Amino acid sequence: MQSDTAGSSSNNYWVSISIIGLLFFIFGFVTWLNGSLIPFLKIACELNQAEAYLVSMAFYISYTLMALPMSAVLLKTGYKNGMVLGLVGMAIGALIFIPAAHTRVYAVFLLGLFVMGAGLTILQTASNPYVVVIGPRKSAAARIGFMGIANKAAGILSPLIFTALMLHGIEKYSDANLSAMTPAARTMAFNQLADRLVVPYIVMAVILVLLAAMIRFSPLPELDTDAEDEGSESPSSDKTSIFQFPQLILGAIALFFYVGVEVMAADTIGLYGRSLGISFFGKLTAYTMAFMVIGYVVGIATIPRVIKQETALIISAVLGLIFSFLVMFSSTASTGLSSILFGWLGVSPIPNSVLFVSLLGFANAMVWPTIWPLALEGLGRFTKIGSAILIMAIAGGATIPPLYGVLSDSYSPQGSYWILLPCYLAIFLYALKGHKMREWKSVSVPVGK
Repeated sequence: MQSDTAGSSSNNYWVSISIIGLLFFIFGFVTWLNGSLIPFLKIACELNQAEAYLVSMAFYISYTLMALPMSAVLLKTGYKNGMVLGLVGMAIGALIFIPAAHTRVYAVFLLGLFVMGAGLTILQTASNPYVVVIGPRKSAAARIGFMGIANKAAGILSPLIFTALMLHGIEKYSDANLSAMTPAARTMAFNQLADRLVVPYIVMAVILVLLAAMIRFSPLPELDTDAEDEGSESPSSDKTSIFQFPQLILGAIALFFYVGVEVMAADTIGLYGRSLGISFFGKLTAYTMAFMVIGYVVGIATIPRVIKQETALIISAVLGLIFSFLVMFSSTASTGLSSILFGWLGVSPIPNSVLFVSLLGFANAMVWPTIWPLALEGLGRFTKIGSAILIMAIAGGATIPPLYGVLSDSYSPQGSYWILLPCYLAIFLYALKGHKMREWKSVSVPVGK
């Protein structure tokens, strides 16, 4: 009987992990479409660089504005029903793309992105702590790493699918061809381009609703994070406010900068590549995602067997600093490094500077998986609100890429990547000391005590 119970528990664990993995795939597919959507809408809505990066702002700012309200929703609905609501919200956001495409009004596109981001907010607020607490905490980074592979595998597929469906014949929309058209012909061409979005986003909405129904009737168990507070030794038993957890607040700050650089690596590479004359610019996000997947595999293989979570975070921050310098000072013409690295696989080579933007994906891979368990350590009954605080930090994706867009319009796309440096420095400081803090006046208490 005991063996049957253990087997049933193990089966439920893997069913839960598989369902959450599917959700992370959906996160990735929707999120990393933005890297291809930005240059697409720049053309279709006739935008400058700064305006184009409002895609990132509209999508990610919803996390900040909606995280706390969504955590309140989770307190009422629980994790499972919260995931269902999130998927339905994303479907509504996808449907807003239909009138946006027909009218070609950029503000309506941004509204659709905001609503999709709001749906993702409740989905992420529910699913990330789920992955942390569903198994042993010391292996949480590895579990989140598996989720990251699902997320970034979708990130590889989505720009490839988007490019095939949306960017075929894009040479028609070159500056030279557009300038030769009459105003009426130019407007018709832009309308035809925008209309390409309608059918794919209808299909996306249908899939999201079907997934919501699947989650609703799945055997996914409800979690009781409040149970972590049972017993007098609970780290959070004497706490009265979420702001009494320095490891959480500092972790949120580190995540703010991390999401900024993650979105930079994925969402700016397309326009940056286009500025350098790369014809397949719509596929470049897939390069960043591929290196992220490699980073996840390395992380899963080494954490916690070979290195600790905090050590992996230090390594990630250092690599981010190195690659950022190389983005700014590498050649924008030579493709020698990428030819050596993956040219033999038949993958199209890219300029060295663009290669290092994509390699930021490798540096970034294990930052999110390591910060989450370190920041949520010992929160107990504060886990839901703590998760919401961390989700709010996704505002970094709404802030840093648009700032890069402004800088690149007034300075240069390559030189403006200096904005990455202070972000990785903040992550490094959290990895070195910030995650150890259990009192604001001290850093002497080691993790786990």
